[in-house]
Amino acid sequence: MSALKTLNPYLKKHKKLLFLGGIFIILSNFFTIYPVKFVGKAINIIAETLQQHSSLQKHELLKQLLLYGGIIVLAPVISGVLKFYMRQTIIVASRRIEFELKNNIYKHYQKLSFTFLKKSKVGDLINRISEDVVNVRQYLGPGIMYSINLAIMLIIVLFYMLISDPVMTAYALLPLPFLSYFIYKQSSIINKKTKIVQAEQSNISSFVQDTFSGIRVIKSFTQEEYITSKYINKSNDYRQKSISLASTEALFSPLMMLIIGISNIFILYVGGQRYINGKIDVGTITDFFLYLNILIWPFTALGWVTSITRRAEASMERINAFLEVQEEITNNCSDIYPIHGNIRFENVSYTYPNTGIKALDNVSFEIFSGETTIFMGKTGAGKSTITLLIERLIEPDSGTIYIDNKPLKQHNLELLRNKIGYVPQESFLFSDTIFNNIAYGIENPSLNLIEKYAKQAEIHSSIMEFKNQYQTEVGERGVTLSGGQKQRISISRALIKDPVIFMFDDSLSAVDTETEEKILSNIQSNIELKTTIIITHRVSSTKNSDKIIILENGAIKEEGSHDDLINKNGYYSELYKKQITQKRL
Repeated sequence: MSALKTLNPYLKKHKKLLFLGGIFIILSNFFTIYPVKFVGKAINIIAETLQQHSSLQKHELLKQLLLYGGIIVLAPVISGVLKFYMRQTIIVASRRIEFELKNNIYKHYQKLSFTFLKKSKVGDLINRISEDVVNVRQYLGPGIMYSINLAIMLIIVLFYMLISDPVMTAYALLPLPFLSYFIYKQSSIINKKTKIVQAEQSNISSFVQDTFSGIRVIKSFTQEEYITSKYINKSNDYRQKSISLASTEALFSPLMMLIIGISNIFILYVGGQRYINGKIDVGTITDFFLYLNILIWPFTALGWVTSITRRAEASMERINAFLEVQEEITNNCSDIYPIHGNIRFENVSYTYPNTGIKALDNVSFEIFSGETTIFMGKTGAGKSTITLLIERLIEPDSGTIYIDNKPLKQHNLELLRNKIGYVPQESFLFSDTIFNNIAYGIENPSLNLIEKYAKQAEIHSSIMEFKNQYQTEVGERGVTLSGGQKQRISISRALIKDPVIFMFDDSLSAVDTETEEKILSNIQSNIELKTTIIITHRVSSTKNSDKIIILENGAIKEEGSHDDLINKNGYYSELYKKQITQKRL
């Protein structure tokens, strides 16, 4: 149960509701058990009435019988009302804790590093914040409620049973220690099997998420049957493990009924013997049967409670595994100050931890405020890594990055990122309208402002052709749009921020050269006073640049202006001549 200790702060926060719930449990159990003794008395009165010949005595006995009958009927009604309020306190508290726990997990996800999230399975992350939190909520609500209910009911029933007859109480409770041992052994098995089932559930969630993300590829390669067969295999594994868990859990209820049945046999035998010997009356035997049968549901629920507690423990272990992951990148500054956009790398190296690929090797360069710098090179040369380092989504293994002659780690991270307009290599759009995707990060922008930057990105005319224009839903990841449309909407989203630093990571690869030139011409007025980094494979983007840096295997191979690099007759010169020749042809 150690994993569930992390829930203690939540329980303390809602202790008033839980305390009230405990009071309602005590009162409802009292009114459930209190009328039982009057059932025995009523039976004794009936037996006595049948033996009486005096009408006056019969009348008095009938008055007592009506009184007892009223208690027997009214007490359960009061108990029912109290049970309603019991659920309204404890279950409501569990729902509130569920809400807070989901929010805290989601906030923690936002703080985790780019590298950590990249190597984590999306389905697994989703499963922990959904299925696992639901399992924990079941423990916090029904689990706690029924556990307290059983404990209090057992105490009250045991008290009344001992008052009635200690000898019969001992015999009635004799099988319960065996029940406790069985529950202990079974719960250990359930805990192991639950962890296995939950891991399989995460695998299925990740597989399904991955399948739908790559549905175009699956259909293009006609791999529907293959993917379906893989899903069936994973489902079969999950089914077998779930059935194994269900079979173990299914043993609880029959065993409870068996033990309660054995206790009833003891009551019948021992009670009959004591009645024959004149030590108890018929009403006492009846009371014991009722007391024991009152315990049937709580003890039957004990197996279910044990099951959901073990599920919750396994789920909380999985949740804690993420919550215990420390932030790799922290913001150590909250100052507000101007960003001018001077960028300097000094002997910066970086190796991706999940692949071991060395993306940058002892790289040094400087980009002055207001300059436009082009990064070129073959795939895997380290170009995109530079943008991730500037945004501080990842930290360099060695070397120092300076912004305005100040180490990057000393900057206000939130302020810095707010001053960067970044267009990623893989354009990502949220499942929302075009308007909201362009306006992402801007408060209450006007349609005119949205249209202005859409026109600069050469996407306005395409948007106006849609039936709902700027209110068109783009679907998950912008699935309803072409690659070029997604890229241009992403450019609009970066431009509208009016940042100090622009970074375009091969963000025009999906548009033709003519459209690319139009876009670069349109946004020239926006970027001429900004620090601009453009990653590209096209020499057509280099016309108005101040500097071109050629990367190869994580190191700088060439650096200089367009004319300088043409005269060197190196990589850039060859690439330029090749692309210009192809354009003429």
